[in-house]
Amino acid sequence: MQFNKNAQIDTSQISDVRGSGGGGGGGGIRLPGGIGGSAGGLGVVGVIIFIVMQFLGGGGGGLFGNDGSSAQGASPQVGGGDIATCQTDPNAVDRTDCRLNLIVNSVQQFWNGYLPGHTPQHVPYEPSITQLFSQGTNTGCGQATSAVGPFYCPNDKVVYIDPSFFDTMLQQLGAQNVPFVQAYVVAHEYGHHIQDLLGTLSQAQDGQSGANSSSVRIELQADCYAGVWANHATGTTDSQGVKIITEITDADIKAGLDAAQAIGDDHIQSQGGGGVNPESFTHGTSAQRYKWFKRGIDSGDMAKCDTFSGSI
Repeated sequence: MQFNKNAQIDTSQISDVRGSGGGGGGGGIRLPGGIGGSAGGLGVVGVIIFIVMQFLGGGGGGLFGNDGSSAQGASPQVGGGDIATCQTDPNAVDRTDCRLNLIVNSVQQFWNGYLPGHTPQHVPYEPSITQLFSQGTNTGCGQATSAVGPFYCPNDKVVYIDPSFFDTMLQQLGAQNVPFVQAYVVAHEYGHHIQDLLGTLSQAQDGQSGANSSSVRIELQADCYAGVWANHATGTTDSQGVKIITEITDADIKAGLDAAQAIGDDHIQSQGGGGVNPESFTHGTSAQRYKWFKRGIDSGDMAKCDTFSGSI
């Protein structure tokens, strides 16, 4: 995956709170035992959830705060941290944070142009901030730690990522830490943002798990939406019309598909040594995640991402 060094990096789409001490405690969605709960539920957690840390011997605790109070959606302050230096660093594309910024720019530029013309109600795209944090942060869904992995919070419509995820948890699951895999993670979370804008996310939050649950269907659709972006990624541009991504190779696609397989529920559970329990699935099997991500890549059409009709 090749990024254009001449593309302007729009850092206004990133909130960088790394090194700021994160956020204090308080509030949030109650998620009993860390893997269930009320509004928000498992569908918004994204690529990796708390259960992964359980299987791999990681930390305890819940996904967010557990006092059951209502979360107040707050807009994070844009800018700050080190992300501003991406605009002047000649080696920006070699930095994970700057690449993530470019990926966010590409994903949002794509959906801004694509979404209105491909939905019956001509739904306009509404931008979402991505917050980069370290160790922990306060969100519209309560307090989060790095253990939850990247996630989207519908209460404040923000994507949250601790970049260390790519060097630790993702590779523990057998996925490569390469730019296109990073892009898949980001695009998956923005897939949840698209679902939120369309109302799909709220309609599917019934708190159920299992092989055919709405949680699994939500996650597989987000994979498909990520693939739709990937199909169009080399056509995305910055505000001056300069291409953001110049090349995505077959090797990149393979790495992304391999990553989709690595984070399948069955693969994750098998690594834990406790056997595979389809009744606890929340994200889909390795084969399903591969199938739906590839469907989006091959078709480039969000209409092909209907995971709620028929079998998955």
